Amino acid sequence: MFSNTASSETAKFLELEEKYGAHNYHPLPVVLNRGKGVFLWDVQGKRYYDFLSGYSAVNQGHCHPAIISALVEQAQKLTLTSRAFHNDLLGEYSKYITEYFGYDKVLPMNTGVEGGETAIKLARRWGYVNKGIPDNQAKIIFAEHNFWGRTLAAISSSTDPSSYQKFGPYMPGFELVPYNNLPELEKAFQDQNVAAFMVEPIQGEAGVVCPDEGYLKGVRNLCTEYNVLFIADEIQTGLCRTGKMLACDHEDVRPDILILGKALSGGVLPVSAVLADDEIMLNIHPGEHGSTYGGNPLACKVAMAALQVLKDEDLAQNAEDMGRLLRKELNNLETPLITNIRGKGLLNAIVVNHPDPNAALTFCLELMKNGLLAKPTHGDKIRFAPPLIIKKDQIIECVQIIKHSLQVLD
Repeated sequence: MFSNTASSETAKFLELEEKYGAHNYHPLPVVLNRGKGVFLWDVQGKRYYDFLSGYSAVNQGHCHPAIISALVEQAQKLTLTSRAFHNDLLGEYSKYITEYFGYDKVLPMNTGVEGGETAIKLARRWGYVNKGIPDNQAKIIFAEHNFWGRTLAAISSSTDPSSYQKFGPYMPGFELVPYNNLPELEKAFQDQNVAAFMVEPIQGEAGVVCPDEGYLKGVRNLCTEYNVLFIADEIQTGLCRTGKMLACDHEDVRPDILILGKALSGGVLPVSAVLADDEIMLNIHPGEHGSTYGGNPLACKVAMAALQVLKDEDLAQNAEDMGRLLRKELNNLETPLITNIRGKGLLNAIVVNHPDPNAALTFCLELMKNGLLAKPTHGDKIRFAPPLIIKKDQIIECVQIIKHSLQVLD
């Protein structure tokens, strides 16, 4: 049933998941039980470089001591009050994160997809109250090949059949334009009922697709010209992953609504946040949106610690430097088995060139065997996104593992 790379002990855990868990993921056959910094260990004690970082949730490294210390300290005092009452950390956290990113208000949530749903609700309400869109006519524009989760709203904006097929009917009021195409976006904006455009500055799940230089600035200009909100989905690209605090910072653009998640807790627990100015945020009134766990004191304490680590350790600069080194070393391999190496900072991907449609998976299994964990996306693409604390000698060692592992495809 399982890969012959799995030991009997590993197989025991895999069989438990297979028997009692929903079959909604297809993980590599490795069972992990410990993490520290850039490394993970499996139940047999084997060590791996983590080149996925929990889909960029572990930017600060596994079990960062400052974040874990904040978690433990707060967990012993107070974890949850719900928003029925005030707690002593939500105000402090709200001040901290809004000043950190330069917005008037924050709406705290838990998961990334909740952040996306929240942003869309805010945009629709703004469209009706501020822009004067007739009730129930507001439209949100998305880029093709986007990915922001698998709720019914998220899949309603998807162009991936594996996400949306046989889950309809779908959310109305969503329209799609090609990514990295400003003329088509402007054409969509001719409709006065468009409230917002939601876009990833770099499309992560699609295979780390980077837009042309000037695209984000063009999006900002068009949104301003046509009175449309610019929603930046920075859940994966934000928090230093691409070599800047936000990927939007590469073009010095400020979105109207900013969505953060993943590394906002350093991979410790689900924390997301939606940031906007008063004109947008204060259209939501008591009882109109919320979450039992959103803004809980444990999350607030952990998020402040996680954000502080990003600045204290200058992880944006390290991501920029190590990402440039990684791409250079990969290019130096000069192998026909890799046709494309792309990315910004430490959000990178390669495209595997091989007639076998399962070549990328085969390659990732060989990487796993040789001590590096990565995962294919969309068939022939593999993301390389280690924790942002990775050092030069570790990058060099990982590229040697990649080089050695490519032999399985020869």
